[in-house]
Amino acid sequence: MELLVEPIMELVKCLGRSTCTNLGYHLNFDEAESELRRELQVLISRKEDINLSIQSEAGRGNEVKHEVQCWLKLVQETSNEVQAIQEKIQRVKWYSKGRLGKRVCKKIAVVKRIYEQGRFPDGFTLTIDRPRRGIKLPTENVVGEDSAKEKIWGYLMGNEARKIGVCGVGGVGKTTIMKYINNELLSVTNFDMVIWVTVSYPLNVINLQKNIAHAVDDKERLLEAEEDEVKRAATLISIMEGVGRYVLILDDVWEVFSLIEVGIPEPTIQNGRKIVITSRSIDLCQKMDCEIVKVEPLSFQESFNLFLDKVGQYVLQIPDLEGIFKLIVEECGGLPLAIVVIAESMKGEDDVHVWKNALTELQEGVKSVTGSDQKIFKRLRFSYDRLNNFEIQSCFLYCSLFPEDYPFEREELVEGWIDEGLIDVLPSRKAAYERGHAFLNMLVKKCLLEKTVTRHGDDVFKMHDVMRDMAIQSIDPEFGYMVKASMKLTEVPEEHWWGNDLKKVSLAGNNISKIPPGLSPKCPTLSTLILSNNDNLSEIPESFFEGMPELKVLDLSETGIEALPNSISNLEKLSSMRLRWCERLRYLPSLAKLRALKKLDLVGSGIKVVPQGMEKLTSLEYLDLGYNLEESLESPVGMLSNLSKLQYLSVYEGLEIKGEEVAGLKKLETLECEFDDIQGYNHFVNSQDFRILTDYGIAQGKIIILQESLILAE
Repeated sequence: MELLVEPIMELVKCLGRSTCTNLGYHLNFDEAESELRRELQVLISRKEDINLSIQSEAGRGNEVKHEVQCWLKLVQETSNEVQAIQEKIQRVKWYSKGRLGKRVCKKIAVVKRIYEQGRFPDGFTLTIDRPRRGIKLPTENVVGEDSAKEKIWGYLMGNEARKIGVCGVGGVGKTTIMKYINNELLSVTNFDMVIWVTVSYPLNVINLQKNIAHAVDDKERLLEAEEDEVKRAATLISIMEGVGRYVLILDDVWEVFSLIEVGIPEPTIQNGRKIVITSRSIDLCQKMDCEIVKVEPLSFQESFNLFLDKVGQYVLQIPDLEGIFKLIVEECGGLPLAIVVIAESMKGEDDVHVWKNALTELQEGVKSVTGSDQKIFKRLRFSYDRLNNFEIQSCFLYCSLFPEDYPFEREELVEGWIDEGLIDVLPSRKAAYERGHAFLNMLVKKCLLEKTVTRHGDDVFKMHDVMRDMAIQSIDPEFGYMVKASMKLTEVPEEHWWGNDLKKVSLAGNNISKIPPGLSPKCPTLSTLILSNNDNLSEIPESFFEGMPELKVLDLSETGIEALPNSISNLEKLSSMRLRWCERLRYLPSLAKLRALKKLDLVGSGIKVVPQGMEKLTSLEYLDLGYNLEESLESPVGMLSNLSKLQYLSVYEGLEIKGEEVAGLKKLETLECEFDDIQGYNHFVNSQDFRILTDYGIAQGKIIILQESLILAE
């Protein structure tokens, strides 16, 4: 052996210093790898010790120092990098270990340096005098129910009750009362924070935990523990302990659940916290050990005053009308929701005959059914019927396809209506948007949808849960809806659920992870299929779409889908395909036969190549490839030139385009893109086509034009 070593070393000298160094890394590779593991474990142990200290201090209202937060984040990033190196070690060839060994040695030095940086002699947190926090919620004046408000307020200000259950039938005003209480609590000093969370049906524990953490601005800590149910609950408890004294309002609860298992500490006299639950079920509130406050329907006089306030005082001046609208008020059954909706639907009407007919419709509708929910639905259905506009009615019913309390953004909702063909074909997308906005404003004005504001100040629109129930119950059989949104499904419904008369199916917001192989629903009239927000859905069998020849709208947004089946290529009636934020998506079959496709939304997807056959989509009006998760996309030369009907184009990241191609798109109204060179950029910006854009964000190199302003990119 010694006879071989000397010649080898002489050879290494001849090859040079770098080869000698690499050989050293190679010979010491196993020792270096072991050292890296040891040093990382020491670093992680320090991180865990610091986290324990932080948790113990958080209960005293302290906040973590920014330098400690940065250090903890750096440890996590370094741990991920070491894990990546270790995974690579398992795959690397023997002769490549020298080069990798150099990287291992460098990472050892980094880990040691970060460990030394983790000394915080002045502590990990700062004591903060917390201001009273919470969100002021938009609400109208609360009419009546003074006794319920006073009782709730008394429980909140006193020590008699720690958990309060506010109960009553749907539409009686529970949420409205609690919004009023929420806003009043912001002006008193008894609590550090008021937390409002809408729960809805069915109960989704993970979403409830996220929403609570988000409400107290600490969602990041919860996300780190997302995979472990016990750890997630423990983390939320730690977060809540750090808030101090709070009132937690859980609105619209349908199922009994354990506070501790979710991660909500039990309120006590010692910690000064309160929990308020609103529910239609008294039994539920009793099982959760709440003091009960029952919200009763309004008295006739309260109902009369509310109706008059909404419809307008002018009705008192119309001869012979007062007796009629008093009878209409009686038909509302003292339910504020029904009173407001019906009053808004009759607002401005001065023909006595119309009022008489409205009373007849209400009386016949309510008396034809039994059960409190059905009576409420019939009262609300009256306002839906009085829209007297099939387009607006269809837009309203579309909202019921989504989960309860789903917050629609204005643009998102109008886009959905356009995709469904619920807005008549108009000469421009701008005109379609304007009509959609008018429809939305009408639904809000008639109180069929409610406008609210997020904690960030953005407008969103919601369908009241009773309104949604009414919409689903009232849909005529000819509409053919199957709505199972957010029903905790783990598989798609079995084949017998898929009737021949189905036209719209929504399975959004479930936990569907697979579609059984061979499942081929026979749905010859199905036009809309929504499977969005099923995170674990990764695969769809070839047979699934074979019995859906009329499918026009397919929404797979925010699913774990990795590839679409080739049978997609045969959906020749398909007009809208939404694949937003399908981060794992890598493959789309040829789109060449989808000549009816008007919208293709791939924003945030993981595709690396523009789908085959894209240049054949001559009907395409909306194309979004913006913010693709890959670094670049490959695109056929001249693809855009064939898409002459494009009105909306976003290819802002990952795909540089030519100015002359865009200049040929004469119907373009919205453009977000990056040009491949300054000549193409100048060619388009100086063209007539640039002047007809209504919305744009254009980049070339470091210069961005955004709404007629020049901004230097970072």
